[in-house]
Amino acid sequence: MTPIYVLTNNKGGVGKSTSATNIALGLTALLRQAGAARSKVLLVDTDSQAHATLVTTGSKDYSADNSLYGMLMADPEEAVQMLRNSIVSSTWDDNLHVLPGTPQLEQAERELTSIPGAPYRLADPLAKIAQHYAAIVIDTRPSFSLMTEMALVAATDAIVPVEPRYLETVGLLSVMSKIHAIRDGWRVPNLKVSGILVTKMDKRVKGHRYLLDELKASKQLGRLLCGVIPMNEAVSYAHHHHQSIYAYDPKATASDAYARLVSRLARCVHQGGVA
Repeated sequence: MTPIYVLTNNKGGVGKSTSATNIALGLTALLRQAGAARSKVLLVDTDSQAHATLVTTGSKDYSADNSLYGMLMADPEEAVQMLRNSIVSSTWDDNLHVLPGTPQLEQAERELTSIPGAPYRLADPLAKIAQHYAAIVIDTRPSFSLMTEMALVAATDAIVPVEPRYLETVGLLSVMSKIHAIRDGWRVPNLKVSGILVTKMDKRVKGHRYLLDELKASKQLGRLLCGVIPMNEAVSYAHHHHQSIYAYDPKATASDAYARLVSRLARCVHQGGVA
């Protein structure tokens, strides 16, 4: 079974797109190095801001005919072919494929709200092509909207990126509760929260250290900590130049942290499991 990772949090600016893109590329590279039978990874951009699309393809000028929007709005019997026609190769790596997001996704949400079975409009077509990929990574918008609901229904594993200032247990439990409500409401038993990814960590800030220690000590949440990405200006510069953190500065602390997270995920993928 192809693992489908969704990066989600209803807070903005926590590094969802940065994490999704660098995880997707990292998986592609590590699986190829490991000699995996499949090393292609699909990145799905469900955010109407399309940041993940822009940095990985160099463009966000996609239309209804070659983007996620067109697939979602297509008749169900045509959705799989529309999906295949819309996938493009990333400029980062030929084995990293991208299903582009566009601003039209805002319109899609409004139009699909009253359509029966709308939350499955991403899951069903993806299931038909998933076997061609080692993994699928989905980027989401900072809200639990219909588009995010679609992403969660399609996923096997939810990873929650979070800044240290949002590490309070109550807030994280609320996010997990919303994910579980979507899982139970739409009967997707394979979906689970597989990780909490702390981003923009500054060890010089006492409050950051305190909240991270609190998370690690939590019996309920500590076991879910899957990585800590340090605050690093190289991340912003890489994003500005439409590059991965690995390409922009392979020696950066953030590059090393993402590489360690990806290594963990790649081992699970290569072994046929999930994180």
